[in-house]
Amino acid sequence: MSVQPGINKRLVLTGLIIGMFFSALEQTVVGTAMPTIIAELNGFSIFAWVTTAYLITSTTVTPIVGKLSDLYGRRLLYLIGVIIFIIGSGLCATASSMEQLVLYRGLQGIGGGMIMPLSQTIIGDIFTAEQRAKWQGVFGALFGLSSVIGPFIGGFIVDTISWHWIFLINVPFGLLSALLLFIGLKYENVGRPTDKVSIDYLGIITLIPALVLLLLGLNFGGDKFEWLSGTSFMLFGGSIVLLLVFGFIENKAKEPILDLTLFKNRVFATTNALGFLLGLGMFGAIMFVPMFMQGILGVTPTQAGSTMTPMMIALITASIIGGRLLLRLRYRTVLTAGMLITVVGFFLMSTMGPASKEYTAYMYMIVMGFGMGLVMPTLMIAVQNEFPKSRLGAVTSSATFFRSIGGTIGITVLNAVMNQSLQDNMKDVAAQQDNPAAGQILSGLSEKTDALFGLLVTPGLLEVPKEIGSIVIASIETAWSDAFTTVFLTGLIFIAIGVGVALSVGNGKIKRDKELQEEAEKEETILKPATE
Repeated sequence: MSVQPGINKRLVLTGLIIGMFFSALEQTVVGTAMPTIIAELNGFSIFAWVTTAYLITSTTVTPIVGKLSDLYGRRLLYLIGVIIFIIGSGLCATASSMEQLVLYRGLQGIGGGMIMPLSQTIIGDIFTAEQRAKWQGVFGALFGLSSVIGPFIGGFIVDTISWHWIFLINVPFGLLSALLLFIGLKYENVGRPTDKVSIDYLGIITLIPALVLLLLGLNFGGDKFEWLSGTSFMLFGGSIVLLLVFGFIENKAKEPILDLTLFKNRVFATTNALGFLLGLGMFGAIMFVPMFMQGILGVTPTQAGSTMTPMMIALITASIIGGRLLLRLRYRTVLTAGMLITVVGFFLMSTMGPASKEYTAYMYMIVMGFGMGLVMPTLMIAVQNEFPKSRLGAVTSSATFFRSIGGTIGITVLNAVMNQSLQDNMKDVAAQQDNPAAGQILSGLSEKTDALFGLLVTPGLLEVPKEIGSIVIASIETAWSDAFTTVFLTGLIFIAIGVGVALSVGNGKIKRDKELQEEAEKEETILKPATE
């Protein structure tokens, strides 16, 4: 557990903070600038690919780079990731069409998918178990902070300079991060430099298309094609076949990209399952909160962009507290407490309606954010402390990967739940109307879910007499609010299952530096007579 000599931890930490922060910031900043980009590049029909391309490439590369870093070292892979991210950012700034931007975002995603897991792996490398608990909480808070200030930075850059600069700003900071890591990790020990490295090429060439097909199916199913269609069966069927082949290959590989025997470890299996469930419920549900705040509670578009701030501040606070608590409590205690608090937060959010107040929504989001903040860093800390540093890259990237996949599936599932619930609710409110004209309008809108939010925000778009219009808008609010409730209750199910998983983590806990030193001395005493 000793830290490698010759590593400048201050330089490394500074470089990691810069790299992780701007990589995380990029995702929120781009969303803020998207309306301006769409207007300038005339690419509304494919604008979703700007996010999807980044998501697909970053998720796909995560498990691969983790394993390669165990073989070749973190420094080399991190520098390559930063360089790819910088090149992708520079190209994004030069995009003259939406097609080019999508392509360049895919390249940028490869770099981002390398930076994130490697940053957390390097933390595990350079710190002892006790120090790791403190710093992982701080680094986990960086993600929350980027979500809080991202919309403001993105809006400021777009309004005062140009949308191109939301990508160009990454270049100098990326170079600085790479330079600091290059110097700080100059004497990194690559673990097994004398061994002949065996790369799992077959695993790589089966895993990449398997994940790409899965993510394409999840992102565009129910939108570009029906769930029960030939295209859907081809994408998901192809992904399943390739994943089965991948599993067979991994069982035979000398250095597998994803070592399936890791799942025999209780902490690894349960924390990854918990990360998947947290992503499933969390990312899918919270994306509807700004829409609810603007459409139902009537906040302005500017305010809607910052509605997640209370939740993220609570998440940041809890991440730091959670890291400290792990020095005294078992993983199971912190994880279970965090998941239970998140369950309460989800339930409270499901009670929101048109009569709710803004401050009530903020209080409920704080509860939800505090619960998630206790869980997220704990998952990473727990899994890192279960394995030697020679396997840290693989296990860290696996944790990131499963949470990302969970989030992708969660967004897809809960978006489908939202749309179906909204359609059903619109039919119900139409059938219950005493006013025939209002009922007819509502019935016609029941299949046009995309238009409903626009009518909530801008009621004037509905060109009907005022008395009928007020009935229609009030009915849409009711239908939309009830659908929001259904989404959070569905997400609550995933989180509640996570409580059971958290309870099964076991009795593991972080051992303080003093305990580790005592164990080492005891082991040395036991072995000493045999060596004399």
